[in-house]
Amino acid sequence: MAETRPVASEPVEAWITGIGIVSSLGEGPDAHWDALNGKRVNVDETTFAPYVVHPLSPVSYDAQIPKKGDQRQMEAWQRIGTYAAGLALDSAGVKGNKDILSKMDMIVAAGGGERDLNVDSSILNAEAYGSATPNYLNEKLLNDLRPTLFLAQLSNLLAGNIAIVHGVTGSSRTFMGEEAAGVDAVRIALARIADGQSDITLVGAGHNGERKDMLLLYEFDNFNLRDKYSPVWDRKNNSGFALGSGGAFLVIESKAHAEARGAKPFARLKTVVADRARRKGGGEITASLDGLWSNIGAGEQNTAIITGATGAEPATSEELSFLKKHANVPVRATGSSFGHAVETQFPLGIGLAALSLSRGALYAPNDSTGLEIEMSKAPSQIVVIGTGHWRGEGMALVEAI
Repeated sequence: MAETRPVASEPVEAWITGIGIVSSLGEGPDAHWDALNGKRVNVDETTFAPYVVHPLSPVSYDAQIPKKGDQRQMEAWQRIGTYAAGLALDSAGVKGNKDILSKMDMIVAAGGGERDLNVDSSILNAEAYGSATPNYLNEKLLNDLRPTLFLAQLSNLLAGNIAIVHGVTGSSRTFMGEEAAGVDAVRIALARIADGQSDITLVGAGHNGERKDMLLLYEFDNFNLRDKYSPVWDRKNNSGFALGSGGAFLVIESKAHAEARGAKPFARLKTVVADRARRKGGGEITASLDGLWSNIGAGEQNTAIITGATGAEPATSEELSFLKKHANVPVRATGSSFGHAVETQFPLGIGLAALSLSRGALYAPNDSTGLEIEMSKAPSQIVVIGTGHWRGEGMALVEAI
């Protein structure tokens, strides 16, 4: 019988006690802090030309996924996510603690699985050259697609692999829906802890940006950054996002649970809110972000903003209109340094916010337009923004402890 918990009469304080990040810049909080302050960017403009991507830095998967058999049966995005989840558990000091892991809840944001490029290419080429018969597509679907391929595409396999490899066996939820899935994963994690329904949760996502099928998909609506890398705010005349490979997971737990095991927090997760503007043109995204800002209780004194702005238009210009209303608040765009990791971008932003608050500083700007300014004082709170390239807006308030 499922365990029932009384709902908390007052919201339970939620602490971020673990951060696991692997990306084009390296792995772990220290490596990322050094790379961001060194304004390092790792981009590949040739492998998938004319498209720009941020490739995953070299990773020894054995460190977090010791069994080669486990690694082989995962697709790249699952290996990346499972690896980042292990880093988060290590960071929180709960790796291998069966008592805690058996009760730890898990919320994952995930996209679809990777495709059989040979089958896709043959179908597209046949259509392009006019050699496809009326039954050609059905024949390919029946004869060329392996049943195991469909199983490998299941979005909840990332959570399944994390449970197998790391032993996280509490409740499990997987959200799909691109950037909005990342927002909702963190929003639900916080809501469950605040209501006393969960004591400790692993939440995050993994993304493989080095995929021809994804580049093709996004190219259908001109979302890809072409030819040459530039920072997010400098793409108005060459709009688009550069897909990035990376994983970001967080361990979020109640203050009481963390204190009982002697855990040191990075920061407090105060609020997460979400919206879905209709986006018919005319400033709906700006209005949505205005509404979210008014609901999270952020001030502008010793406040910073970390945004997952993509560089794709018109969403980025509308978000920029919102940011200009808060011109005194220092801004950092994760897309300039990491590329765009879709579902992973919002958890990544929260991880970087918690890391910055724990270090008592905002990391250096990396922007050629002058929009991103230095922050001389230690931030006391950081607002994380997630504006989807096509749909969905979200915002979180992370506070220093």
